[in-house]
Amino acid sequence: MIVCICHRVSDRDIAREVREGCASFAELQSELRVGTHCGACTDCARKTFAACQTAGEAHPMRVVPLQIAQAGA
Repeated sequence: MIVCICHRVSDRDIAREVREGCASFAELQSELRVGTHCGACTDCARKTFAACQTAGEAHPMRVVPLQIAQAGA
């Protein structure tokens, strides 16, 4: 999943940085520039970073697409 559209950063990119020893969100921002342009992704990026750290990271978070029912369907 793309976390930061401005810098094309995915959850896998964040997971890789954690595996390679990234220890803080500030360091992650320095390495990937995630959350440093418009800031809209900052909450998602922080949550993804924390989840990767907690899991000892091996796999990025799994996201289930939202199903939206269409009127008349």
